Amino acid sequence: MAFFNDELINELKTEGEKTRKILALVPFDKLDYAPHEKSMKMGVLAFHVAGLPEWVTITINQDELDFATQKFDAPKPQNADELLERLDKNVADALAAIKGVSEETWKKPWTLRSGEHVIMTLPKSEVVRSFAINHLIHHRAQLGTYLRMLDIPIPGMYGSSADEK
Repeated sequence: MAFFNDELINELKTEGEKTRKILALVPFDKLDYAPHEKSMKMGVLAFHVAGLPEWVTITINQDELDFATQKFDAPKPQNADELLERLDKNVADALAAIKGVSEETWKKPWTLRSGEHVIMTLPKSEVVRSFAINHLIHHRAQLGTYLRMLDIPIPGMYGSSADEK
């Protein structure tokens, strides 16, 4: 399972660096911006993106999360430096948590619930990959779209962007 851990560490480092490039562009004077009435506001979205690596640590260290009893009071960074510090801390904590995880732990079920209502139960390895890392990539792309709509040049993530020709 060391291979899986090493692979996950490399993936999270890479995605963390890419996420950092997007979060560094968030204009703090436009945190209330949303492209549609059903969309999250940019500030909420940016804070969520910076916090998603924490789900890796939570998944490894706990067997379940119950929204009815465990509340998330995410800090609200006041500037880009604080936002990036939050991301960096969450990525560093996640990388440290991954290092010693055994195959048995990765196979162990993890449950997300709200009281009696079970939202999902999956092996911890799947939760980290899909619910944490893929979720991070999804919302990072969403944030990139918000920035594009505000005419903020977007850096490439998997090659150059239209702004980096």
